[in-house]
Amino acid sequence: MNEVVVAGKRKTAIAKATIKEGNGKVTINRRPVSFLPLLRQLEIKEPLLIAKKVLGKLNFDVSINVKGGGSSAQIDASRLALAKAIVLFTKNKKIRSAFLAYDRNLLVADTRRKEACKPGDSKARAMRQTSYR
Repeated sequence: MNEVVVAGKRKTAIAKATIKEGNGKVTINRRPVSFLPLLRQLEIKEPLLIAKKVLGKLNFDVSINVKGGGSSAQIDASRLALAKAIVLFTKNKKIRSAFLAYDRNLLVADTRRKEACKPGDSKARAMRQTSYR
């Protein structure tokens, strides 16, 4: 049985997607996607809808384990891992080009991270206040 494991990252969230032959079920942390709030569901389903449009039907199951970060970063990491897994599992160049045409962040990770705080200051960009009296 063919099985592919792919990772996706966003900020400090790390998602690992395991994809294998099946009938289109997607679970995140062992829960169906339908348990998520509606907007999060739609965000996760974007790669699935694009793949369904290109392939016709989905003949794989995806299990995603995600940890770290906030809820939004976890969804973005899961979305990235899901799209990468679909491309690797199907080995279809049309899907890859469809994902890139729709949203480049489906296949390319966003490398932005939080900037470190500087010594003697309160925040990353804030400067210490001065008084000229």
